[in-house]
Amino acid sequence: MKAFVLVEPGVVGWHDAPEPQLTPYGAILRPVAVTPCSSDVHTVYGGGSRKAPNLILGHECVAEVLETGDLVKDFKPGEIVAVPAITPDWRAMGIQEGNYKHASAPFSGHQLGRSIPGVFAERFLIPDADTTLAKIPEGVTLEQALMCVDVVTTGFTGAEYADIQFGDTVVVMGIGPIGLMAIEGARHLGAARIIAVGTRPVCTSLALEYGATEVLSYKNGNIVDQVMERTGGLGADGVIICGGGDEVFTQAVDMARYGIGTISNVNYFGGTGNLGFPKFSGGRGMAGKTIHTELAKGGRIRIERLLKMIQYGRINPQKLVTHHLHGLDEVETALQMMKEKPADLVKVMVKTDGK
Repeated sequence: MKAFVLVEPGVVGWHDAPEPQLTPYGAILRPVAVTPCSSDVHTVYGGGSRKAPNLILGHECVAEVLETGDLVKDFKPGEIVAVPAITPDWRAMGIQEGNYKHASAPFSGHQLGRSIPGVFAERFLIPDADTTLAKIPEGVTLEQALMCVDVVTTGFTGAEYADIQFGDTVVVMGIGPIGLMAIEGARHLGAARIIAVGTRPVCTSLALEYGATEVLSYKNGNIVDQVMERTGGLGADGVIICGGGDEVFTQAVDMARYGIGTISNVNYFGGTGNLGFPKFSGGRGMAGKTIHTELAKGGRIRIERLLKMIQYGRINPQKLVTHHLHGLDEVETALQMMKEKPADLVKVMVKTDGK
C-alpha cells in the first residue's frame, strides 16, 4: 500500500509499505482527514531519537473503520472515528501506577508515527480499538474532530498543569495552534487575565477571539520585562509554554510569581544539552515555583470528553483549520506548509478522498 514515510533524517517520500496486520483488540482504518503536526516537522528535520527505516509518519487523523479484531466490542466497520494522537498501551503495567504517558518506556504514550507506523498511509492499525478510538458525536465537523485528536488536547493539557484558579493571571508563550487552545483551556479553567505572547497576525487575532486579554510581542522589547511591568512586578500565576526556542524556558521561570507560580510546558525542545534555570528568579533554588513538563493527554475518554465540549458549544477549534487540501498525495505539500509556515497558516487539513 502507499504510505508517506521518513526515508532518513531530513528526507521523506512515498513508499510501498506492508499492509497492517489485524490484532485481536485492534482495528484497521482508512484515513478520511489528516493534518501534519509540528512534531512531524521535528521528526523529519529536527533530529531526535533514531527512527525505524521508512517509518510511516503522521498522528493526527479522523478515519473510517475497515476491520476490527475478534475482541473489539464498541466499534464496527464503516464508522468514522477520531484517532487520538496519544495512544498509550492501556495494558502496560505502568498504567496501574498512573503513568499514562510513559508507562512502558519514555514517550510510550506517543506511538503513532514514532514507534509504530503512523496514519499517513492508505490503511493503518490501531492495536487497541476500544481503549483508543473515539466516537464522534452528531453535528461535530471533520475539522473540529481532527483538531481534538492533538491540538485541543495538548493545549488543554498545558492549561490543566498550570494549576489555574479563578481570577488568575496566565501567560501563554507561543500562540500557534497549541497555544491558541491553551488560551481556550485557560479561559475555561477560570483565568481572568490571559497574556498571549506571539507575533503572527493570523494567530494574534485568533488569540483574542479564543480569550486572550492582550497580546505581547518580543519585537516590542524583552518579554519578561513587559509581563513584569503589566503585573506590577508580581509576575504571572501560571505560565504555559507552547512554543519558542530554549530561551522561553528561562523566561517562563523569570515571569512566574514567587511562592505560587506554576510553569506548564507542552513545548518540544529539540536537540540535546540543557535548558537554563535562572538562579535569581528561581530564588537560588528556593522560589517556590512549580514546573511541569508534560506530554499531552490521550486515549478514548479524553478525546470523547473534548468532543462533547464541541457538541454542546463550549469550544470551537474549527477556526484553526485555515487551509484545505484534497487527496492523500497532498500530505507531502501539507508537511512543507507546516515547515515553512505561510503568513496565513495555522493548520492545514488534507481530505484523503480528493473531494
